[in-house]
Amino acid sequence: MAESKPWWRDAIFYQVYPRSFADSNGDGVGDLGGITSRLGYLELLGVDALWLSPVMVSPMADHGYDVADPRDIDPLFGTLADMDELLAEAHSRDMRVTMDLVPNHTSDQHPWFQAALQAAPGSRERVRYIFRDGRGPDGAEPPNNWPSVFGGPAWHRITEPDGTPGQWYLHLFAPEQPDLNWDDEEVFEDLAKTLRFWLDRGVDGFRIDVAHGMAKPEGLPDMEITHNELLVNDDDDLRFNNAGVHAIHRRLRAVMDEYPGRVTVGEVWVRDNEKFAEYIRPDELHLGFNFRLAEAKWGATEFREAIENSLSAVESVNGVATWTLSNHDVEREVTRYGVDAGATPEVGLARARAMLLVELALPGTTFIYNGAELGLPNVDLPDEALTDPVWKRSGHTERGRDGCRVPLPWEGTTPAYGFSENPDTWLPMPGDWADLTAEAELEDLSSTVTLYRTAIELRKTRPEFRGDTVEWYGAPVGCLAFRRIGGRLTCVLNASDEAVALPGGELLLSSAPLVDGRLAPDTACWLV
Repeated sequence: MAESKPWWRDAIFYQVYPRSFADSNGDGVGDLGGITSRLGYLELLGVDALWLSPVMVSPMADHGYDVADPRDIDPLFGTLADMDELLAEAHSRDMRVTMDLVPNHTSDQHPWFQAALQAAPGSRERVRYIFRDGRGPDGAEPPNNWPSVFGGPAWHRITEPDGTPGQWYLHLFAPEQPDLNWDDEEVFEDLAKTLRFWLDRGVDGFRIDVAHGMAKPEGLPDMEITHNELLVNDDDDLRFNNAGVHAIHRRLRAVMDEYPGRVTVGEVWVRDNEKFAEYIRPDELHLGFNFRLAEAKWGATEFREAIENSLSAVESVNGVATWTLSNHDVEREVTRYGVDAGATPEVGLARARAMLLVELALPGTTFIYNGAELGLPNVDLPDEALTDPVWKRSGHTERGRDGCRVPLPWEGTTPAYGFSENPDTWLPMPGDWADLTAEAELEDLSSTVTLYRTAIELRKTRPEFRGDTVEWYGAPVGCLAFRRIGGRLTCVLNASDEAVALPGGELLLSSAPLVDGRLAPDTACWLV
């Protein structure tokens, strides 16, 4: 029998970026053994579930989002036995574990794609992918004008087995990530096999990468390109959000329904609320990432608009709102808020702490990116350290996402701060993070990790957090205040430059101390 209220409706997920979480074998790269060794910390933090970024077999052209074997663990991260141990240990601590699933494309090293390269045009092997003849004399031009999200054209021309210039294949991301042809039944059957493989091992669900991808428009027509930003697509983009994607999600949901209590979370970069809601209809995804709050600039008006929009996006289908301030693709909130209007890093941290209380006061599911609870900033890495394919594909004009992926500091005063026995970590760690280690912050009652622990515990234990929506209160200019309908929690954010008086109620928690009984700038609080 299905649960009357699924566990994920108000869960707090913690995103583990495995390369950067904890290294158990001294190679400078995080792994599954490292995650297992730090589960006590995550239990102390109070999270309900983990989301693991990709750990499946991969050549790592895009740090695991190019999967060569979706039903095995990459040796960089360990073994299937290590995964089984992580699942068992997490479950023993009442934490669920979800994995990243990458259905839009495979690695170019996947056996299917290697077979396609050796086969003839029109062959069964090539039908699994999107191969096309080129345009122009001798087929020397790409089949259409689509750009890659990572920069450059979205097509790559192969050399046929006889040595002649051949067909082109579609890759919406890097050339090492050829897009699958979801019109082919075998593609679905293989993904269903992958789902059952991990679900049978005890995995509690999946975050689905590029969940608005997969389906392509009939005939692959040229798209109108007024501007093409790297890592960005809009609702009119022919490459994504085609109607056929919903039939795919319904079939995936049917497989998931064989395993009650499991969850799917879609990465859905769709801004139109009606179109977004289609992804979380009762027979499609359980949850869809909404990035409005993470995209909002610092300001009460901007945050209120993002919150109202996110709640509206799920209302028509009785869905669950999701909230996140950062992830492995998004600049860390401490840095984002710190550069707004020329603010300092200290102001950025104060604002990030305030926004945690806003986020956790909202109804729905929350996602915390590893290191956010320590107040980590983005790191301005030297050029020679950058590994993101965006850096290469943009001709070294876009620095990519490495700055938010630097390994976590656990203890000690010098790199690698207990992340690894090896100081030569896969991305270099700053020399000034001694005060940001988990060990240092756990001993400090005023630290960011202490604020996270306290806020999470209150959210879980206090009845004031009941209710599926909010009502807004009048607030001074530059401030916002809302109340959970169904509970009695009031959340107030002061995004202005002046301290403000609080409405009535008992102070439950604040992101910074009150000043003469007033809420300081760049501060939020909870009242009951």
